[in-house]
Amino acid sequence: MDEFERDRFADADLDEPILVEGLPGVGHVGKLAAEHVLEELDSELVERVHSTHFPPQVSVEEGRAELAGAEFHAVRVADGRDLLVLTGDHQAQDTEGHYGLTNTFLDVAAEHGVTEVFAMGGVPTGELIEEYSVVGAATSDDLVDRLEDAGVEFREDEPAGGIVGVSGLLLGLGERRDVPAACLMGETSGYLVDPKSAQAVLEVLEAVVGFELDFASLEERAEEMEEVVRKIQEMEQGTPCADSHAARSRDFLEKRAPTGGRGRGGSVRTAAVVARRRRPGTGL
Repeated sequence: MDEFERDRFADADLDEPILVEGLPGVGHVGKLAAEHVLEELDSELVERVHSTHFPPQVSVEEGRAELAGAEFHAVRVADGRDLLVLTGDHQAQDTEGHYGLTNTFLDVAAEHGVTEVFAMGGVPTGELIEEYSVVGAATSDDLVDRLEDAGVEFREDEPAGGIVGVSGLLLGLGERRDVPAACLMGETSGYLVDPKSAQAVLEVLEAVVGFELDFASLEERAEEMEEVVRKIQEMEQGTPCADSHAARSRDFLEKRAPTGGRGRGGSVRTAAVVARRRRPGTGL
């Protein structure tokens, strides 16, 4: 197997497409947001990327094994610009892989005529929050103006640790290719999968790109996560039956954390349970 390999499944004729990236990261915000777009809008798998820089494993769904990879889905928007949505189960395991994969992703985007990039992720606060803001970073003044009009906050020296992984490199490497790019980061505790943060990011993307989504399923997941948080808080306060609450919370997370990609059949796989804890202020 070569270092980077691409499998083409369909040729998509897209209208001024925008690349929308949502790979796993803090709070699984970007991943959850990308999956929601694919669930709510008509999409078509057009390409899959494999690499020796992904973890050495396969995913297994209903007994069928599939090599780790990232996927591009074409989404045709009736009254707006079409989307090329990038998502997957993993990011690269090393620096060389991050750069190589991001360049490969940008190659795919260029071949489909992408002229603008939006990465999606989370920025951890280190604590549970109720009001969700979206923090932005962009490579052009025009994008900054458009995102500010949509309610995105551009904060001095935040995220403090920069933006790591593909989400950050899409901006840096995209700028070197003269492709305008921005990253939308929803505030999140960084401890749990965060549907509310994903919805906040998608509401901005709706306003900027020009499409509409039904958020009922995300809102349902958010209510379920709030119940888990409530039980965790009860456990911390020493509420009776804490062990029982903990067991039920673990069972819920294992069943509901939507961090898997879409297989050939289009189903959503479940994988990791709790989001990686990151230093507050470090974007993904």
